[in-house]
Amino acid sequence: MTTMEAVWHLLLSGDAELWAIIALSLKVSLTAVALATLIGAPLGAALVLFRFPGRGLLIVISSSLMALPPVVVGLFVYLLLSRAGPLGSFGLLFTPQAMVVAQTILIIPIIIALTREAVEPVYRDYREFLLSVEAGPWMSLKTLLWDARFGVITAVLAGFGRAIAEVGAVIIVGGNIAGLTRVMTTTIALETSKGNLELALALGIILIALAFLVNAAMQAVAQIGRRYQVAR
Repeated sequence: MTTMEAVWHLLLSGDAELWAIIALSLKVSLTAVALATLIGAPLGAALVLFRFPGRGLLIVISSSLMALPPVVVGLFVYLLLSRAGPLGSFGLLFTPQAMVVAQTILIIPIIIALTREAVEPVYRDYREFLLSVEAGPWMSLKTLLWDARFGVITAVLAGFGRAIAEVGAVIIVGGNIAGLTRVMTTTIALETSKGNLELALALGIILIALAFLVNAAMQAVAQIGRRYQVAR
């Protein structure tokens, strides 16, 4: 059996190890995206809605942190969750929960920056209306986020793309433990170093497929958003 035949056999045979790794990867990344969205989307909209000292600096920082090195985040979370760290008593290091924390920290700046970019033009259109009806901060945030929802969805998809392909932070805080914290990217790195190219290639194909799906979804959402704006 050739290497590629073995790869397709792994993908099509329902290999338990392969699909357990894929399932854990999706669970960790989707959880991180959900948490990052709950935190980042309101903060991104708030940076547009409110004017306060230091706002410009926060915008620069949030945009700069989009390029935050994953290994630095992994080191920070490791120190935070290690036994000598402030949260060491919770015993979260080398667990899926630690990986979720690391990915959430990585994704939040992306959600904040892209949400702010999506909300800004909406706020220019809605500013006078929101002032005229004396909408409170919470109502204004909800209105802006809802009307900029296509841009926010794009931000969420971009965050998921970053999370699912991430390796540096999760290998530091997760430890790449078989059956517990081994996700697609860390498995590819490990199996390639061991010479087990079949499993590495099978997971690589899944990652590429996910990347195509995320990009296709982002394009579709952007087109729908443009049509919605024209229809208004």
